[in-house]
Amino acid sequence: MAQQQQQQQKPPRTYNVGILGATGTVGQRFIQLLENHPFFNVTALGASPRSAGKPYAVAAARSWKQNTAIPQNVAAAIVQTCEPANFAGCDLVFSGLDSDVAGEIETAFMKADYAVFSNAKNHRMDPIVPLVVPLVNSSHLDVVHHQRKVHRLQSGFIVTNANCATTGLVVPLKALQDAFGPLSRVAVTTMQAISGAGYPGVPSLDILGNVVPYISGEEDKLETECAKILGSVRDDGTGFANPAELRVSASCYRVPVIDGHTESVMVEFANRPPPSIEQVEAALKAYVSDAQTIGVNSAPEQSIVVMTESDRPQPRLDIWVGRGNAVAVGRLRKCNVLDIKFSLLSHNTILGAAGSSIMNAEIAVAKNLIK
Repeated sequence: MAQQQQQQQKPPRTYNVGILGATGTVGQRFIQLLENHPFFNVTALGASPRSAGKPYAVAAARSWKQNTAIPQNVAAAIVQTCEPANFAGCDLVFSGLDSDVAGEIETAFMKADYAVFSNAKNHRMDPIVPLVVPLVNSSHLDVVHHQRKVHRLQSGFIVTNANCATTGLVVPLKALQDAFGPLSRVAVTTMQAISGAGYPGVPSLDILGNVVPYISGEEDKLETECAKILGSVRDDGTGFANPAELRVSASCYRVPVIDGHTESVMVEFANRPPPSIEQVEAALKAYVSDAQTIGVNSAPEQSIVVMTESDRPQPRLDIWVGRGNAVAVGRLRKCNVLDIKFSLLSHNTILGAAGSSIMNAEIAVAKNLIK
């Protein structure tokens, strides 16, 4: 059924795409994931001035850290500076830029009438920018129409995906919210992989054999982004309404794992009495995301994979559930402080970064938002 949906949703044409920050960790993942995409064709690569003018295979030779070789379709492409004029002919742009530079560059592309799908934090909390986790709140893309009116654009807009740890968390939270009503309190402790820090990332002497109990800005992102994602679009389509009941408390740790964010989660439901563990497990297993319903190319067959083994999920064993685009949930049990608790695992550079942006763009194509 999922394959039939994907075939039905395949658009009638190919879309030319550009990648900003193409030599970085997230940019590399974009290139890897898009190598054989059925309708997104990479035609432009952007990076810093030190990489500009070089073939991509040369510019990324030392920093390439993916488990596959640099794709031949981009190896000889000349890297450009991240200016709109260098991306003529692109229908949309994926941004893997670092937040230090992403804000102004992404705004410039949006104002030049490009559709921009961003991984950076800079625009996430803008009141007219959709913050979209494709397995959760694709309806928020409807605010693109208002964003265009505000900026007087024909085709351009900015859509962001969430922080990588937030992304994994909100998928099961959405399933529980849909099944049992509002959530009142969520406490989460994250154990985040070193790939989330980019390259060269965390020095080896700081992380090997160690756990670092602080990641700059990470706890604030989790505590603020969840409400926007789990909220709704206002009736007039001009922005978003956050759930009034929801409060999130986060503690974030960096651990010596290459890929995969593990999170320990406690949840309290606003409605009393709370659901049983059996009801919660059934709701997680039954959850179907918009990305699945639409049948976009990158959607997993199951958005949430529930594991019943007592010691799962684990990054080494379970990071590739749903080809990296699903969330693994395990250790579901009662909580003596809130109502329930569980562990989850998500791939931080696929679902938590490039994969979400690609799925968001696929959904935007299905919604006829890419002109």
